[in-house]
Amino acid sequence: MPHWPRHGRIEGPIVMIGFGSIGKGTLPLIERHFAFDPERFVVIDPDDSDRKLLDDRGVRFVHLGLTRDNYREILSKHLTQGGAQGFCVNLSVDTSSLDIMRFCRELGALYIDTVIEPWPGFYFDQARGNKARTNYALRETVLAERRANPGGPTAVSCCGANPGMVSWFVKQALVNLARDLGDKGEAPKTKDEWGRLAQRLGVKGIHIAERDTQRAKSPKPRNVFVNTWSVEGFLSEGMQPAELGWGTHETWTPPNASFHDKGCGAAIFLNQPGANTRVRSWTPTARGQYGFLVTHNESISIADYYTVRDRDGEAVYRPTCHYAYHPCDDAVLSLHELFGRAGEMQSAQHILGEAEILDGIDELGVLLYGHARNAYWYGSQLSVEETRALAPYQNATGLQVTSAVLAGMVWALENPKAGIVEADEMDFRRCLEVQRPYLGPVIGVTTDWTPLAGRPGLFPEDIDESDPWQFRNVLAG
Repeated sequence: MPHWPRHGRIEGPIVMIGFGSIGKGTLPLIERHFAFDPERFVVIDPDDSDRKLLDDRGVRFVHLGLTRDNYREILSKHLTQGGAQGFCVNLSVDTSSLDIMRFCRELGALYIDTVIEPWPGFYFDQARGNKARTNYALRETVLAERRANPGGPTAVSCCGANPGMVSWFVKQALVNLARDLGDKGEAPKTKDEWGRLAQRLGVKGIHIAERDTQRAKSPKPRNVFVNTWSVEGFLSEGMQPAELGWGTHETWTPPNASFHDKGCGAAIFLNQPGANTRVRSWTPTARGQYGFLVTHNESISIADYYTVRDRDGEAVYRPTCHYAYHPCDDAVLSLHELFGRAGEMQSAQHILGEAEILDGIDELGVLLYGHARNAYWYGSQLSVEETRALAPYQNATGLQVTSAVLAGMVWALENPKAGIVEADEMDFRRCLEVQRPYLGPVIGVTTDWTPLAGRPGLFPEDIDESDPWQFRNVLAG
């Protein structure tokens, strides 16, 4: 086994909210890489199914769910115990990331989460309207909080595999492309310089292109939603509108698209569920494939981060950015079952543990397209076999998330007064240095594939042959 470094000491209490598949996987990484007082490590969750893992370690377990009414009292009690700066690791669902983040900063504690999660009821509230149910709207609440309360204790927003790790992959991919294309510009240091690098290289857009090939040992039962990570999380985001960062090169807009009249203006949404919206994309193993345009924070934050504006504040360059997700085959079957019944959810949910998986990888990376090399994919090809050797209690999908949480915690501990930050703004080199030992092969591959490959075929199609990388050609319906 490799020598696992200690990345620092957490002097105060650690409070982990949520102990599902990601919480279970994050626990041994915290134990491995940080020094801390085990008597001040607390896990809070309304489900005690995996309590034995905590009891065996002597980690305190608080068996309840945080609510609007109790979160301040519960967190104040545990995050201030014994003095020194605490660390809140929020890996839960049905809790407001914004409210908890704000309160942790009031207490002077560090904070990290993997998603901007709302209180219960948000995702399926028809009365809100689709615009209000978007990740764009959720992200704007965090940006507003940052403007109102700049600086202060570090709170890392949306730092898992994606959102999170993929933002660091984008920067590394741009560095690699600049080298390969002979770009002579200075290495970027600021947001504006990164945007100008992407513009200079001719990057029209970015797919968060993922293919999960992990296979279960047993076939999916009927009326059970099976996935390799949180079913509840996937269904929540999958039933939100499909969202994408909207690039300045786009000449066509989908008929059911809507724009936002407030905020950063970097994204649009389609009035249809992301988990029932197909797009064409590419990963090294699958080659050309269909993915689902599931909304994710990084689709908006990346497009926003790389926007270049003129003196009047108008966007003169922005890449299109969106998720193109092909989950494991059992999850695809589960989605077909779900949408075949007009969105009626299955009566049971199941997350595949590492012992239930026969083989496969989670191939997760970023596809930068439209430049002189056509398209360049950079990312992780972590297998379930490698995962078993690296860390307990998780499959390949989980380890890509938990190792990003680890990297975000290290960065926060080393930068404790950075205020509210997104993964795009963090030191990508440092974060990947921490995370790389857990990612299996990390590769960069160029491809001549475009969304027009093999088209039109036997039937006429409404495509734009003048520019293969128009979203018109990517969207499959």
